[in-house]
Amino acid sequence: MTALPASIDAVETLLASQGYVASRALATVVFLSLKLGRPLFLEGEAGTGKTEIAKTLATALNRRLIRLQCYEGLDAASAVAEWNFAAQMIAIRTAEATADRGTLQSELFTEDYLIERPLLAAMRPQPGGAPVLLIDELDRTDEPFEAFLLEALSDFQVTIPELGTIRAPEPPIVILTSNRTREVHDALKRRCLYHWVDYPSFDRELQILHSRAPEARETLSREVVAFVQKLRREDLFKRPGVAETIDWAKCLLALDVIALSPEVISDTLGAILKYQDDIQKLQGSEAKRLLDEVKRELAPA
Repeated sequence: MTALPASIDAVETLLASQGYVASRALATVVFLSLKLGRPLFLEGEAGTGKTEIAKTLATALNRRLIRLQCYEGLDAASAVAEWNFAAQMIAIRTAEATADRGTLQSELFTEDYLIERPLLAAMRPQPGGAPVLLIDELDRTDEPFEAFLLEALSDFQVTIPELGTIRAPEPPIVILTSNRTREVHDALKRRCLYHWVDYPSFDRELQILHSRAPEARETLSREVVAFVQKLRREDLFKRPGVAETIDWAKCLLALDVIALSPEVISDTLGAILKYQDDIQKLQGSEAKRLLDEVKRELAPA
């Protein structure tokens, strides 16, 4: 088990060792979350690296990553644990056949028939220390689940009526993310340390690209980052995130591209834009206009 970082600088170094280039503000809130044992609530546009923080921390700290992917209609049972009804029915029929109903009654609701879900798994002891619990895209759920989650994260325990309360021997490292498709209740936010994860500056995005696609030439990397940053200022349905910047650069490398051209952009727009309406806006002259602006801005003075 890797020890928790002892300073903000150590957090930056730890994340950088896994290829994650964090801003000083993000490194600070991560350090405070680890130091104080408080859940960390990360909010921001999709593709800005919120989910990746949890994955990076789990890898860097050599901890188990437990992910609860949120969705509309998610309830406590699906997040904590469910009974294996099929196995229970088989046990019931076996007991009826052998007339061993007394034993069955005491054994039917035991761990043997329990299907463990992410929240329960996060409360269990782990060989490498407390796990990293990622509660991803919380804004997809509803207020009743938020209320349940607030209670679970306040005491780091969950209750299964048939088994009782299960409390974490060591609180997990909790990271919640939201793409802000709706507002998450203040009560849950107050339980957490909060940070808005914004799109990075040109220099930091270039640094991220160097870390994730080091084989890309400097000229291509600068053109890719500058072009994506211009796209984010366009009137698009879905602006590309850092993840798309990295994906696009890797696609260009796979095609042996050494510099952007209108033709290359047109052929590879599907790597950075995910909606046909957005792609149509950038076809032809519009992509050339943006590329011309990029080349002028990057040209030596």
